[in-house]
Amino acid sequence: MLLGVISDVHGNLPALDTVLESLPPVDELVCAGDVVGYNPWPEECVTTLSERDVPTVSGNHDRAVTAATGFRFNSMAAAGVDFAREELSPESLDWLESLPETRTVANGRVRLAHGHPDDPDRYTYPEGFSPALLSGEDLLVLGHTHIQGHEIYDEGIVLNPGSVGQPRDGDPRAAYAVVDLETMTVEEHRVNYDIDRVAERVREVGLPKRLASRLYEGK
Repeated sequence: MLLGVISDVHGNLPALDTVLESLPPVDELVCAGDVVGYNPWPEECVTTLSERDVPTVSGNHDRAVTAATGFRFNSMAAAGVDFAREELSPESLDWLESLPETRTVANGRVRLAHGHPDDPDRYTYPEGFSPALLSGEDLLVLGHTHIQGHEIYDEGIVLNPGSVGQPRDGDPRAAYAVVDLETMTVEEHRVNYDIDRVAERVREVGLPKRLASRLYEGK
């Protein structure tokens, strides 16, 4: 079984569209959360994933849009949350609100979480990956850090596919991964997308300019 894995779309439709076009044929696509936030196409990104029925978990930005959260946002993140809340349709808000914090797919072989399997708001960077994070599944997918990486253990794989919409590892290209659950191998992918289009739209809708400039820097 080939599994396409994405995370942290953050309202970046040009990046999401490019990733979906670049994605090789897979048996299923999954998302580790934060569909909205930061960038100016929250409605379109939610619609794209919901219409495809992509198994998705709730990220901290997703939760902040639909309910109270204890996560502390800086001013740029808060602006993106407020924008998404205003732009999203009732149907998209309902879809976001329905997302679980964790879920399993592929007959329990794959577990999705956003931050840490025990705490959705905890950043779990690749250097903190360990087999102790696994709880019987073959593949644990995490997001939240926007840092692409994976480790393969005897017990299974821990993977962060990186961020589709706002990479933070110094590489501005949109990130995703493909996992072969039969051979237990991972291919990490990066793809160029039209950052200029995002930057122009950020300015048009009045979001903080830094949200655009950081996309060119991959941070």
